[in-house]
Amino acid sequence: MSDKTHYGLLKGKKGIVFGPLDESSIGWQIALHAHREGAEIAISNVATALRFGNVEELAALCGNAPIIVCDASKNEDVDACFRELKETLGAVDFIVHSIGMSQNIRKQLPYEDLNYEWFMRTLDVSGLSLHRLVAYALKNEAIKDAGSIVALSYIASQRNYWTYSDMGDAKSLLESIVRSFGPRLAQRGIRINTISQSPTYTKAGSGIPGFDKMYEYSDLMSPLGNASAEECAEYTMTLLSDLSRKVTMQNLFHDGGYSSMGATIPMIKLAHEVLNDSELAAKVGLDDFKPSAEA
Repeated sequence: MSDKTHYGLLKGKKGIVFGPLDESSIGWQIALHAHREGAEIAISNVATALRFGNVEELAALCGNAPIIVCDASKNEDVDACFRELKETLGAVDFIVHSIGMSQNIRKQLPYEDLNYEWFMRTLDVSGLSLHRLVAYALKNEAIKDAGSIVALSYIASQRNYWTYSDMGDAKSLLESIVRSFGPRLAQRGIRINTISQSPTYTKAGSGIPGFDKMYEYSDLMSPLGNASAEECAEYTMTLLSDLSRKVTMQNLFHDGGYSSMGATIPMIKLAHEVLNDSELAAKVGLDDFKPSAEA
């Protein structure tokens, strides 16, 4: 990435990135790019991330960025986080929410038989935590007027993806929170948006059953192919910069065109081959997913 062109889009700005874990995470790339675009940043994650991730390495790469330990599902943690942030950096120009988890997915429970305590945890950590971050940033006067808030989403908030399970519900909640906060934040010129990224090989993404198949399918269905974590970070810079000061309440697809496609020629050819090869159709279990015939 060192040979990439940078434009100083965030020169003189300050921000905080929640959720980066290791080099594979989108939050990691966003933090790196924000630093290289001129921003002074802080990094936040739960305490376990410091033990099992590479957060300290990221902080060093970002100009010895302060690390603020925070569980975004706990009011007292988030409140303390923004108080510490104000003492360390002062009020910030941007907040990035790159947080998500599902124990139901991790344990591969079917959607029709979810553990409801885990389900509520998924909604809290992956969705409600955004509301908590915004609310406590406002209460602590920790975000400046004309600031920008960006959260990472996925197209499963609008469409069904079988193995994405309760995370699809959490992303729907996340996007709804963005719309609800939008006009309220607009009174101070603050905008808030989500980015629906392509399937990406992060620690969280790779834990989804059949993720490799989701990734390959999406890549074939996207005219420009899947977007990488680094490319997502580059796009995010435009939303954190002043170039997007009239963009708010949007779910912005960063997916190589996947969200606008009905089918691509490679996928049509693949489907044709399967439908005309009974042995292959049986191998992939095609009959299991055919609609029931009418009586």
